[in-house]
Amino acid sequence: MKVGTMMLESYRDGELETLLADLASDLVERKESMQGNSSRALRATVCAFANDLPNHSRPGIVFIGVSASGRPTGLPITDQLLQELAQIKADGTIVPPLTLTVNKRNLRGAEVAVVSVQPADSSPVRYRGRIWVRVGPRLAIASAKDERILNEKRRTRDNHFDSTPLRSSTINDLDLRRFEDDYLSQAVSAVDLARNDRTSKERLAAAKMIASVDDPTPTVGGMLVLGKRP
Repeated sequence: MKVGTMMLESYRDGELETLLADLASDLVERKESMQGNSSRALRATVCAFANDLPNHSRPGIVFIGVSASGRPTGLPITDQLLQELAQIKADGTIVPPLTLTVNKRNLRGAEVAVVSVQPADSSPVRYRGRIWVRVGPRLAIASAKDERILNEKRRTRDNHFDSTPLRSSTINDLDLRRFEDDYLSQAVSAVDLARNDRTSKERLAAAKMIASVDDPTPTVGGMLVLGKRP
């Protein structure tokens, strides 16, 4: 099964087996099953791979049915399991939507499920309002500096119409109270908001409401969402 028709398979079986054995790689995660909290942890991992903070520009891989030591566990790779993994893309908990494939592969003499996650074109990617990244082989919540790096990565290739600055407007044309009181509570988790020490301009830039901190010109999206007279 494949999810994402524009994507080609990125790794051959031999390359996957090499990644499977590389316990220090920040491009790989291994999970024995989808029991307990594994589903939430998997989504956070997928979010981190999509953000590609180290800028590998290569897909991140999650192996399902593999132990932490890289050995297949013999987990049955059923159609139901593959469908459950495919729902990661479509259930709306990760935004913006990401590109991934789900496959059943025979590696090291056993069947395993392989989730391949492409780096996102429009970072940062959030899972339930939080930005996850990889720090070496572990998961972490993005710091303010991490988020700025991800925003800069996006701006280097972001040609979306809603991110286009409206040069005839100024930040005074935006309803900043609505942004702080209404928008942020919906777009960002309460935990992150409570510990957030960013300025108003930094928050606006992270939400793509203005072009950048140094260029606080409202974007098309910013005017449509927060404009006093859009």
